Amino acid sequence: MDNLYSTSSVLVLNGFNLSSESVFPAFLFATLSYMIILFCNLILILTIGLNKCLHQPMYLFLLNLPVNDLIGSSALFPQVIKEILTNSKTMQYSTCVAQAFFIHIYVAGAVFILSAMAYDRYIAICCPLKYNTVMTNAHIMRINTIVWMSSLIMIGVLFFLLLRLPRCRSVMTHTYCDNPSLLTLVCADTTINNIYGLFLVALSQVISNGTVLYTYLQILVACFRSKRSDTKAKALQTCATHLIVFLLLECLGLFTIISYRIKNISPHLRRFIGLSTLIFPPTLNPIIYGLKTKEIRERVVHLFRNKINPF
Repeated sequence: MDNLYSTSSVLVLNGFNLSSESVFPAFLFATLSYMIILFCNLILILTIGLNKCLHQPMYLFLLNLPVNDLIGSSALFPQVIKEILTNSKTMQYSTCVAQAFFIHIYVAGAVFILSAMAYDRYIAICCPLKYNTVMTNAHIMRINTIVWMSSLIMIGVLFFLLLRLPRCRSVMTHTYCDNPSLLTLVCADTTINNIYGLFLVALSQVISNGTVLYTYLQILVACFRSKRSDTKAKALQTCATHLIVFLLLECLGLFTIISYRIKNISPHLRRFIGLSTLIFPPTLNPIIYGLKTKEIRERVVHLFRNKINPF
């Protein structure tokens, strides 16, 4: 009953409940994961930013991805590392809302960024003669602005609807903060929030899956019609890289949404699925693009050679 009517500014999280023997391995894993994410994504940002030859539409769209990955991982990992290290299960409500906001910005941003990248590949492969005319700097800036503003507005409304409701609980059901877990603290009708949340999921999925499905069907048709085998191979390799990243995000996001809808699912499994969405894509995205994209791979090697042997 105390929890039912508590409006404390301090929330109690559902911690990892680690044994004393597993604290150090968990801390080491979380710290190394965060350092790898920071290192790989910052290298990708520096490589694209410092090389004028990479200031092309494809890489300017790609630049959004590591920036977005850093937003999501930085919203999660510092809190997780602190919880593991100090065994603290409390968090300020305002900090929890901020963490949830940036995590949702990361998820929405990833979906729209990958859709924009699919559109860029469609123009490059299906309309190569019009590519430079269509993909001007102004058009790229317009698309990037739409991507980020759409995420900010959609998630901003989501959290406006959340914060208008009275809160009467202070015990979270999750190890980190997101909109569904914050809604469990509310003691009012959440029908509008649930409808808007489902609308956001449906809209983002229609836009992203519709864009990727249409563009990739057109790209496949253009590749099979092409008589140049080298052009076909390069196009398919580029698209395969993008498709791997997109499918990884979609599968993890879908499993996370389903886990919230199934009441009998193991809390440990739900926790693992939720964390996977914020760990694996930010870790694998720069590695996948760095290994699969020849231009980036060569520039990364060149960057490290200059740092190691400047003369």
